[in-house]
Amino acid sequence: MKILIVAATRFEIQPLLIQMESVRNFGSTLVSCNYKKSEINFLITGVGMVPTAYHLGKNLSDGYDLALNIGICGSFNRNLEIGSVINVYEDCFSELGAEDGDSFLSLEELELTGVSKITNTKFQISNAIIELLPKVNGITVNTVHGNENSIKKAVQKFHPIVESMEGGAFMFACENEELQYTQIRAVSNYIEKRNKETWNIPLAIENLNTKILEIIDSF
Repeated sequence: MKILIVAATRFEIQPLLIQMESVRNFGSTLVSCNYKKSEINFLITGVGMVPTAYHLGKNLSDGYDLALNIGICGSFNRNLEIGSVINVYEDCFSELGAEDGDSFLSLEELELTGVSKITNTKFQISNAIIELLPKVNGITVNTVHGNENSIKKAVQKFHPIVESMEGGAFMFACENEELQYTQIRAVSNYIEKRNKETWNIPLAIENLNTKILEIIDSF
């Protein structure tokens, strides 16, 4: 089986790389590993939608059986504990549209052609461990929320559970390539006025990598 794992930073996947055998660096963004019966390529895109889309465009033609987007995220919902691992089955480009005074108009409201929301209904990876993860919807942003007014507007408009800076771009690419995929993230912080004292990135990365290894072992 040939698996593509996409992450924004090496830091988020370092525990997994330590577990793998025969790690080979193909370049600054692509790391290849042999693990049991699988060939696993780790694509490290850099932060944000644009580098994610670019590097996926260069690499998705390499004949993968499935793809996983993994990373940390912020949660709008405090019922999700810090460190929770979740399956983002629906994602939205929440900044794609136009401002009209204090209102925001989506592509649909503007009657413009394009994609602002992706729902994984046809290409979800069939896996018992993934199926047990909480399924949530998210938004993909260029600027993470840290202002009470903008947080309130985002929640009222899109009703998101989590947000990331890459997820929607990954899902869009996989949908168009008709590749089985899942976006899996771990909650590192709640979305509020920026307060790093309440974050727990090490816990989120530990839980995320442990779960991804369980998933890989189950194939």
